[in-house]
Amino acid sequence: MTDDFAFSQPIKVVIWDLDDTFWRGTLSEGAVEALADNLALVRDTAARGIVHTIVSKNDFAAAEAKLQELGIRELFVFPRISWQPKGPIIKELLESMQLRAPNALFLDDNPINRAEALFYNPKLQVADPADLPVLSPQLRALGKPDPTLSRLEQYKLLERQQQARAAYHDNLAFLRDSQVRVEFREGTAVALDLDRIEELINRSNQLNFTKQRVTKAALVAGLQDENQRWGTVRVHDRFGDYGLVGVYCLNQPENRLTQLVFSCRILHLGIEQFTYARLGFPALQVQGEVATALNTTDIPDWIAVQTATDSTPETAAAPPPGAAESKESQPRLRVLLKGGCDLGQLTPFLQAFQLEVVEEFNFVNENQIPVHVEHTALLRLGRELPAAEQQRLAEKLPFLGREAFDTRLWNADFDALVYSPLMDYTQELYREKATGLAIPFGGYQDLTTVDPAAQAAAYAQRRFRGLDEDFLRRFQQEFTCEGQILPTDFQNNLRWLRAQLPAQIPVFFLNGAEIDVPGSGETGAARRQAAMNAVLQEFVATAENCFLIDVRDFIRTPADVTNNLRHYQRPHYRTLAQRVAEALSAWHGRQLPRSAWADFRARLASRVPGKLRGAWQKLR
Repeated sequence: MTDDFAFSQPIKVVIWDLDDTFWRGTLSEGAVEALADNLALVRDTAARGIVHTIVSKNDFAAAEAKLQELGIRELFVFPRISWQPKGPIIKELLESMQLRAPNALFLDDNPINRAEALFYNPKLQVADPADLPVLSPQLRALGKPDPTLSRLEQYKLLERQQQARAAYHDNLAFLRDSQVRVEFREGTAVALDLDRIEELINRSNQLNFTKQRVTKAALVAGLQDENQRWGTVRVHDRFGDYGLVGVYCLNQPENRLTQLVFSCRILHLGIEQFTYARLGFPALQVQGEVATALNTTDIPDWIAVQTATDSTPETAAAPPPGAAESKESQPRLRVLLKGGCDLGQLTPFLQAFQLEVVEEFNFVNENQIPVHVEHTALLRLGRELPAAEQQRLAEKLPFLGREAFDTRLWNADFDALVYSPLMDYTQELYREKATGLAIPFGGYQDLTTVDPAAQAAAYAQRRFRGLDEDFLRRFQQEFTCEGQILPTDFQNNLRWLRAQLPAQIPVFFLNGAEIDVPGSGETGAARRQAAMNAVLQEFVATAENCFLIDVRDFIRTPADVTNNLRHYQRPHYRTLAQRVAEALSAWHGRQLPRSAWADFRARLASRVPGKLRGAWQKLR
């Protein structure tokens, strides 16, 4: 490559291979060496609005852990790290990112991979990492200053949205759950966004229906023409704020649109059709190719209009100054409570506050075996494994079952997450020899060393199905026990989990007690929980929008627990619920209203013996 090389199209995204490209060496073969120039290039160009992603043949967990170690993981979006051919993956990746191949640069040291990428993605720009000394100065000159990484944040928003969309079989249901809100601004407010309007009109293509480019002077003159009705479109949904994503100009005497332009970041949300309907389906001559077709009949019913003042957006109607907001008018925060089923004792106490509680606890599967679904390793498998592989494991391992990978975490249909990671403190990881996949199960017992006949008899006594002697013998041949998750892997998984959720959703972590419980049979549990608590506390101290609720403040002696150090005496669940409510109030910036009567009923219910509690709940 010569020093006078020039990109054929402006680069909007750089797609990195990892081994012998982003870093020196092969990760699966041992240590790799970070390349300071590449780290600096990603940071510098991200600050100019260039987005970075990864397509690499590697183990996802190992690669992500290395990127975390290098302090660079958060600057990559839509990573595709697997052992699949790269050409089709890049094609799917660009479609997901809503970008064109000519605006992407693929860096890979293997010429076969570059050729394959070009075959599936004609006009993709490709280069050998050896060419980076020539390419880097040009990349650093592209884009425009973006010190707050706003463009990166928009792609993270898109990534969250698409991850949530993948969990739905019905796209309309996804759209209706997305809480899409559109704000239209007209009048004097439009001129305040002159630069953004010019950028949209002149740079957008996929959703630019009119393709009438403008100069700044012509735009200023047009905004002053009383015959032209100019407006801007802002969008937000439960995944985040998309900002100013649309502009229109209506020639009022002719009832004809001369500008109708949208950013591709709102593709597939129906915003363009909703805006066209909002304007009354005026005359429109579509110019060139566009990503969606408009019609003169449809009005998307999953979108609502958000009102605003002339210059300042509002997310809700505010009460007059000095006016008290009634409890009924305050929306209930929707809280997802995820952990062991003992946390169900929190729910009635939390419901005494103005909260809507959604539970996701362990359950008894079709084999009559209790399945915990909160271990971070299981969450990652449910997120990253193909559906066919999940089904294979569910059928092979009776202690999983069909619903083991199901979770509503990725739907993000809640305002806050309260999460107990105590299964990471407890369960062993069993690695499948053939695939390298690690599956959590049990706790403080190694199934690969037990006597299969005796263990099968114990399981039969508990009426578990499928965990017979034949299964246990096969299991011991096909799996190795790695013990409980390493603290470093636990912390990496916590960072991964935080990254999977919308940034605006807070995560409240419940830690564990650090007391010895005589007769529990869990040797070393107190030491283990102390070590994991330290990791969790360190993570929360550095992670965005994460908080710790410390049970050690009130779970201090063996008398405070029941059969093990994870199950507390009933009165302590009321204390824990109050701590959760206090933390939610502090995050929310407003004290949560509380019903003394509902709290009284919850206390009474907690004193009723378990067999009678269901009848009591019905009487409430």
